[in-house]
This record gives sequence, structure tokens and C-alpha cells, in this order.
Amino acid sequence: MFLEKVGIASEVEFLRAVMDGIPPLRDKQLFIRDLRFEKVEVRIYQSKSSTTGQRRGILYFHGGVGLTCRYFARQSNSVVVSVGYRLAPEHPYPTQFEDCLATTIHFMRTAQDYGVDPSRIIICGDSSGGTITAAVAQALVNRQDLPKLRAQILIYPFLQGLDFDLPSYQQNEGMPILLRERILSLGLKYLNIELPVTKTSFKAFKGNHVPEDLLLKYRKWVSSDIIPPEFKRRGYTPSTTYSFSDEIYALVKPVFDTVFSPLLAEDSVIAQLPETFILTCEYDVLRDDGLLYKKRLEDHGIKVTWCHLQEGFHGTVLLAVCGALLAFQSGNKGLENIVHFLRLM
Repeated sequence: MFLEKVGIASEVEFLRAVMDGIPPLRDKQLFIRDLRFEKVEVRIYQSKSSTTGQRRGILYFHGGVGLTCRYFARQSNSVVVSVGYRLAPEHPYPTQFEDCLATTIHFMRTAQDYGVDPSRIIICGDSSGGTITAAVAQALVNRQDLPKLRAQILIYPFLQGLDFDLPSYQQNEGMPILLRERILSLGLKYLNIELPVTKTSFKAFKGNHVPEDLLLKYRKWVSSDIIPPEFKRRGYTPSTTYSFSDEIYALVKPVFDTVFSPLLAEDSVIAQLPETFILTCEYDVLRDDGLLYKKRLEDHGIKVTWCHLQEGFHGTVLLAVCGALLAFQSGNKGLENIVHFLRLM
């Protein structure tokens, strides 16, 4: 943020430079090749070890950097496709979702060309990549021309733009690396909405951007009342109600799009989703998005495997694959649980 203020680089440019600055390493255990699926750049990781049958396939939608792909390919003996979807703000929303949907469809239709069983395709993403994962899974539920997804894996996903004052947002508002104001700021930039985020303007997102009819509709899916009591014991105060603003609603209306807020999808869509793995972290503003989605899925009979990292924080899984010097026990536990789930698919 300092670099942005002095005119050297925007916050988005800085974060991207840091993540892109980690070079891809050669791997003696994997074949790694760069291709294009429907004009979208992809990188495919495939084990060099022999196998008697077809492997499972994983499409990975990263939340900014895709270092976990080679780990999943090695540890689960899967073919992993890292999707290099075009990034905002150069490519406006919903380009990112469209790229990921197109690559998923392409892979489903050509899976056998890569030694993958079409009935064992899993989509996976972390953070904003988790948003895309959930949206892609929803977009495919009514497709009769494609095989069904085997599963979806959501790693500390962002899932709704309705309520930025849930218990996890209050409890972890200053917790690195994802501050409450930063997630709102980055979300608005992603949607190409010009609205400076300050502590004063943040009040606009404690309810007065939501019209009453939508508030009533979504309350059964997005509400602090749904969050289990054990997650409210640490520094949570019920929200003060603010009056609705037509002006703010008109400006931020895209936050209710289910591509941006998959948690707001209709019941008829939720009921058709595949088996799901959800990872949440206690010290993460997005924790409650995962908890709410878990409940919605389970209410509709969808099998959910939930991994909650009691000492975890946003980004801990990524740090675990960066090496022992950066790894935390919570991140290692998260990776182990994800790999165990993959091996069952």
C-alpha cells in the first residue's frame, strides 16, 4: 500500500510481482508442459511413474499463485492442470470465471488424451480461486453433454458479498495476510467498481447495500445466526443495522451475482453439486463463508468433508508448499487432509 501511495506500483501489481517472481522448478518426478485449452494458458503436471489405469484429473484455479499443483500431482498421482486464467484489472470480471469454465469443459471432453478418467475430474481452488471453483461447479450442474464432476475442493474460499460483518470478519479484521478492508478493496477492484474503501465507507457494507427483499431472501443462507456458537466466543458483537441506500446498491449490484457470490445460488443448483471438501482457518476473515456453504450443502444432502485448521490463517496452505522454513503446522495439516481426500476420489 505504501508503494501505491508513492506512485511506484499499485497494490495489485506488487502482489502479482511477488507471486510471479517465484520461478517454476524442474521436477525429476513429473512431466511438466505448457499448453492452451480454448486459448487459455495451462500448465500440466503429470507423474513420470507408470500406472495400470487412468489417473484422476485435477483442475486448479489459483488464488494468485499455483505452487500447490506439483505437490498434488506427486502426492496423489494425479494429472494436475493449473489454469492461467486472465487476471483483473486488465481483463474485467467475469473473464476469470469464463476462462476457467472453458478450460474445465475442454479438459472434460479431452481427458482421455491425458490419461485421465473422465469420471474422476476434480476442480480445486484457494481464496478467490475457491470462488471460481464454486461458480464453475454450479455452472456445470445442468450440463447433459459432459461427465459429472467427481468433486470440488474449496480452500479458504470467498463466497459472498452480502455480509462483511460476520463473526470471522470482526474477529480477524486485522489478521495478516487478508485484512477485512483489503478483501473489500480487492473485491471492488475485481468488479471494476470505483469506491474508495475507508473505515467510514466500510459501514456501507454492513447491510445498507442490500435491499430489503434480497435481505429477506438471503437471510436463511447468510447470517451470523447460522454460525455455530463456538465460533462467536472470540471478540464478536452483533451488528448494528444501517439503513438501505439506493445509490450504493446501484453501484455495487454485481456483488450479488452468483459468479462473484456462489453462496447466493438457488437451492435447485446447490442440490445438484458434487461431493465437496472445504478447508477453513480460525484466523481468517473468510472462515464463515466456508462454514455457511458447508451448512447449505449438507442441508441439501451433499457429502461434505470439512477440514478446520484451529491455528490456521489465510495462506497457510500455500506457505506449506513453499518449504520448511515458511511452513506452519496448520498448513501441513491442511495439505495432508486435501491429499487424503484426493486419494479417495
